[in-house]
Amino acid sequence: MQFEIQPNVDRRPDGDTFTVARLFAADGARRRDLSHLIDRSYPYQSLRELRWHLAERFAVPVKGVEIRAA
Repeated sequence: MQFEIQPNVDRRPDGDTFTVARLFAADGARRRDLSHLIDRSYPYQSLRELRWHLAERFAVPVKGVEIRAA
């Protein structure tokens, strides 16, 4: 499953994190807004962590999740 995100980067003294401002399911030329299906206030440490959360949320294998930043 392919996702496209619009991240908000949060610069902190203890390390950078980001939240997801918008989440889209990328299906070819079509994009569906799925932002309402996730917690957009969660501070992710990495795209890897987000990938695991999306795999769990949408019940797909982690290897089947692809993320790109918009």
